[in-house]
Amino acid sequence: MCDFEVLYRVVLTTIFDYNDAMRDYRKLRAFELADELALMVYQATQAFPKEEMFGLTSQLRRAAVSIASNIVEGSGRDSQADYLRFLNMAYSSASEACYQISLAKRLGYLKEGAWGDLEQKSDETARVLNGLISALRKQ
Repeated sequence: MCDFEVLYRVVLTTIFDYNDAMRDYRKLRAFELADELALMVYQATQAFPKEEMFGLTSQLRRAAVSIASNIVEGSGRDSQADYLRFLNMAYSSASEACYQISLAKRLGYLKEGAWGDLEQKSDETARVLNGLISALRKQ
């Protein structure tokens, strides 16, 4: 699916979901991607060195889970301003995860295949979140 199709899907989903009293986060492509990323991060970090358990492993896992969690929490808010605030926090967490994935690769904790998959998923998640935020700001 090209970036335009993804953005178009995000915009349509957002417009329809925003009219509901409570938005259904499960219909958002941004949530689907964030959830997939969190699962991928947990799987990949199982192989990290034990001395990183309370360092990079914990940081990366928390950042990845925070993306989806903030989307979910924002979806339950009453105002669009609150929703946007949580989506912005999700985007910030996605940026944090992107950096931490890069750091893990450079430290040798991620093999090439796992790193490429994580990098692609984290970049796509951030792009789709950015599109969602931009679409909501234009409303």
